[in-house]
Amino acid sequence: MAGFANAAQREGFEVTALSGSPDESYRLQGISAVPRRDMASVQRAIDNCDALVFPGGSIFQDVTSIRSVYYYAKLISMAKKSKKKVVLAGQGIGPLSTFFGKRIAAKALGSADFIGVRDPQALNALRALNVRTPAKVTADSAFLLPFPRLLEDAENFQVGKMRTVAISPRPIAKGFDVTGVIGDFCKMLFQSGTMPVLISMDRKEDDPLIQQISDRQGGKIPDLRKIESPQEIQRRLARVDCVVAMRLHAGILATTVNVPALMLNYDPKVASFARLLDIGSAVNLEGLTAARLFDAYTTFQRDRDRNAKIVEKKNLEMRGLALQNLQIVIDTLGAASKVSS
Repeated sequence: MAGFANAAQREGFEVTALSGSPDESYRLQGISAVPRRDMASVQRAIDNCDALVFPGGSIFQDVTSIRSVYYYAKLISMAKKSKKKVVLAGQGIGPLSTFFGKRIAAKALGSADFIGVRDPQALNALRALNVRTPAKVTADSAFLLPFPRLLEDAENFQVGKMRTVAISPRPIAKGFDVTGVIGDFCKMLFQSGTMPVLISMDRKEDDPLIQQISDRQGGKIPDLRKIESPQEIQRRLARVDCVVAMRLHAGILATTVNVPALMLNYDPKVASFARLLDIGSAVNLEGLTAARLFDAYTTFQRDRDRNAKIVEKKNLEMRGLALQNLQIVIDTLGAASKVSS
């Protein structure tokens, strides 16, 4: 959200965000916000705007809960009743596995004015839902974030002579022992002369998991928690040698700072992003052990220099596509402007 909102402000748009923490949104990003669960405040914000824009994420999915589909469909309904334009930009679509999830999503997406999706898989998902709204493949709006300023003395994040690998775990419902596999993988990295650093992308979900992983290994794994903004994550990731990511946006933010990311495939969107990077397939979690993950990481790192060059090129390409998200909004509103990179 921050990348799109900041880019929109630079183009002269007045932006109001729906936020779980409005004060924090303003403090960290300079973006005015209203509480996303206060529907009266949300309605007033919609009434005062020209368009309702969804700047990224996989909001229309029912894997975690069908409540996500209900909530965002409700927002679209509120906007259309207020005769406002609705644009989805840099969106992932699905997975949608329930009858009601598919039905509600199809109706909501079908009433939007334009949809920009972040990968070809999302475009195929729209077609499977028989959504007729004009749509095109763009990119995740996080690619609109500027390259971070780094500390002058911090070209690489090293401990002694040890290179650093950032690892972004996330809890999943069943079928994969995240705590055991990631913990043992960290141990193997350290024994090989590489410093593992666990990084949290979600305070509520990832922080407890990171603590469990560290506890299982005796509490000796460095971690990065309580990071307040995507820009701060960028600054941290820009200094590591590699990122091993279950979280999609750990891989995306690594790419925005030209760091190769080895993706762990817990969800189709992760596999889809790995295909876009073109530096190797995502590692499947089925039957994955710490030893197999370490082997995959070692193989990945053999091509580190080549991968870094590919990622730098992909970063520029994705940024160009992400700028189209903003251009879509401008075109939908009929504003006379052309976004430039």
